[in-house]
Amino acid sequence: MRVITGKAKGHRLKAPKGLGTRPMLDRVKEALFSVLEGYGPIRGAVLDLYAGTGSLGIECLSRGADSADFVERNAHVCSIIAENLRHTRFDQQARIHHMPVDRFLHRQRGVGRYDIIIMDPPYADPEIEATMQLVASSGVGKEGSLLIVGHSPRVVLADAYPGLHRIKFRRLGDSCFSIYELATTATPEQEG
Repeated sequence: MRVITGKAKGHRLKAPKGLGTRPMLDRVKEALFSVLEGYGPIRGAVLDLYAGTGSLGIECLSRGADSADFVERNAHVCSIIAENLRHTRFDQQARIHHMPVDRFLHRQRGVGRYDIIIMDPPYADPEIEATMQLVASSGVGKEGSLLIVGHSPRVVLADAYPGLHRIKFRRLGDSCFSIYELATTATPEQEG
């Protein structure tokens, strides 16, 4: 596993031993970032949920993102993210949050600061849609922010959820990613 391009191009990243963490394959990551850069240069603040090794957030930093927050519940995996950030020299632009994703999203409610939100949860995560909807309703992004979701082909996601609409779907072998754009949803009080 390596950083594909940008400031840290070619840097190898550490991964925990075993299959508890399943980093996105390099070819899938290349396809994802090729699509993402079609929407313009990668800039602003990035949120990497279920961060694992941190490779997706680090790739964003390497390509020009200003900052990245990494959310991971496993303490050992958090230490590997920290090593990867030091190795790529992005540790001053990043924060690691050792907690479950849903707790982080509830704590950050309404910050509206992230331009790109990435979630690559465990493949068979039954909560994937609930977490996507929590991202949209918690207000961690803003109108036009992108939500990237890595998922199994066996996980069928809708084209739209409240506050989210899919703008791209791609399948590569046994891996898929969907890109959603965040939109503000009017509350009943706003509509009346």
